[in-house]
Amino acid sequence: MIGRKKVLRLMKEDGLVPTPNLPKPYGKVGGNEHHVARNRLDRDFDIARSNRVWTTDITYIWTSQGWAYLAVILDLFSRRVVGWHVSVHPDTELVIKALMMAVRSRKPRRWRLMVHSDQGCQYTSRQYRQILHDLGILQSMSRRGQCWDNAPTESFFSTMKRETGISRWILDDSQAVEMAMIDWIENWYNPERRHTKLGGCSPAEFELKMVA
Repeated sequence: MIGRKKVLRLMKEDGLVPTPNLPKPYGKVGGNEHHVARNRLDRDFDIARSNRVWTTDITYIWTSQGWAYLAVILDLFSRRVVGWHVSVHPDTELVIKALMMAVRSRKPRRWRLMVHSDQGCQYTSRQYRQILHDLGILQSMSRRGQCWDNAPTESFFSTMKRETGISRWILDDSQAVEMAMIDWIENWYNPERRHTKLGGCSPAEFELKMVA
């Protein structure tokens, strides 16, 4: 192991000068909205009807074979996961497959739904934007560096990782992550997990209650 003083001495002998840390890639917190879509949601997380506002994001999960990536879509009305997908690639196809799962299951009316995300390249891609337009879905994006603009989805990921222990007990591969998500999302979170925000109901129960 080489100490800091020795490194500085060797750099000085070679005429090298240390530089300050580089700026963060997204600049300072509280940056501008993206030119693709403005922040239409504006942290208004209290939605009165289903299929009016969906939020979406990607998280990464370490496995024995490397990173796996999970994209989810939440209906803000009930906090229900209406679409999700797992892949070894954090690309546009990942978020499109999650979106199409949600569209097939919920069948939203054209131009009645808004999907909110961060400014990730998957969500700003021409392919993703074109699909939203073709489906009649309005796009909204968080401001640069403002994770709280998508707080419900961030909270979901935190809950998922805490309750599944998926960050502490490493799974074998992306297929194992997918099986874990089927069990946790489809068999527990949506039908059973109670939310204070929903008056003690699970997402599925809350939707049934509000329709009745």
